[in-house]
Amino acid sequence: MANKDYVRRGRGTNKTAKKPARKRKPWRSGLIAILLVGAFGYGLYTLSMDPEPPTPVVQPKPKPKSKPKADLPKPPDEPWEYVESLPNKEIKVKAKELEVSEVPYIMQCGAYKTQEQAEARKLDIAFQGINSKIRKKEGSSWYRVVLGPYKFKRDAERDRHKLQRAKIEPCAIWKSSQ
Repeated sequence: MANKDYVRRGRGTNKTAKKPARKRKPWRSGLIAILLVGAFGYGLYTLSMDPEPPTPVVQPKPKPKSKPKADLPKPPDEPWEYVESLPNKEIKVKAKELEVSEVPYIMQCGAYKTQEQAEARKLDIAFQGINSKIRKKEGSSWYRVVLGPYKFKRDAERDRHKLQRAKIEPCAIWKSSQ
């Protein structure tokens, strides 16, 4: 088997020479486009020309004999009383009294192992315009973020919904054990 010189093999051809560009014939693509549009139009035309459906043979039904119309009595004239009586009416509503709990409500918005985490949550709550406190229970290593005390549960719920809209969750409402 003879040794081949792979280095000199590619030098014989001129790589810089450009091949002559093939000229396209634009009339061919135009003719094809016209034929396709024409075929599409013909298809739409044939679809729109549905043959008329055959008319069914219907035998006329005998018309019932019309009965003489009985004269209806005239409706009675009713006096509408509500037009005059409504403006003179007075509605009395008793408001339900709110139950005031003897024990106030508190809301806890997290318990954290480090005071820095609790301070960060307290800061998030402060940006919503609500005051909170950090409490550490004796004998525990947890820092709780607490809001309140609230006299009514409704006030605590209002603040909890405000925090939920700010994506500060979870917050739980309890009766205080102070």
